[in-house]
Amino acid sequence: MVEKVIPIACRAGEFLKDNFGRVHQLHVKGDRNFATEIDRAAERMIVDDIKRGFPGQGILAEEEERSDLENEYLWIIDPLDGTHNYIQHIPVYGVSIGLVRNGDFVLGVIYMPQDNELYVAQKNNGAYKNGQKITVSKKQNLKECSISFDSSIRHSPDIMLRTLGAVAGEVFNVRMLGSSARLLSYVAEGKLDAAIEYHDQPWDFAAGVCIIREAHGVFTDLRGEKVTSHTVGYLAAPAAIHTQLSPLIIV
Repeated sequence: MVEKVIPIACRAGEFLKDNFGRVHQLHVKGDRNFATEIDRAAERMIVDDIKRGFPGQGILAEEEERSDLENEYLWIIDPLDGTHNYIQHIPVYGVSIGLVRNGDFVLGVIYMPQDNELYVAQKNNGAYKNGQKITVSKKQNLKECSISFDSSIRHSPDIMLRTLGAVAGEVFNVRMLGSSARLLSYVAEGKLDAAIEYHDQPWDFAAGVCIIREAHGVFTDLRGEKVTSHTVGYLAAPAAIHTQLSPLIIV
């Protein structure tokens, strides 16, 4: 399955890269949330390829596709993770494709086309970046850690700013990257030590769950519970850092 999905993600990623800086249509999805014609075209490419490669399986995609969501196999797709970056000509965006089987996140592929970085994981087979095995950070002390925090503070500022204040006082520094594909891939390879997101949907993080876990990290919801295809928000980190961050998160 991995070998079939990799070219699907890469083809969509190259399409995004070829059209970077060429957005002509913005579709308003809510309070300062947008999609573009590029998102939708990339999603159509991925969905069509998934349907051809894996007929009869379920699909949950960010923009339009929702089909057979209770299937044993559910593909969860973000065709353009980091849309706001893409709109602003900030080259931090990627393609994210995850697979859930009977509620278990068993496969993840993230492709970052601007950097030509491909992250792949399959349950019990490790996590890889461009074919090289990766692992999460080995830091044990929170005060040495660089973490990523959710940039959508406007959605729940009271809670999020309290958490951010508590976390910022304990870590080395905080980053806001605007793309879960980017921040989760960085956590998986140890460039970031943790990620806290309050409002990310399953399509934002589905690929990252398997990749983080296979890189020997911990991926839970904000209460420390198991993530599902209905979860909103998460904490991803190495086990030691996850244990120290979890009590600081207000939900």
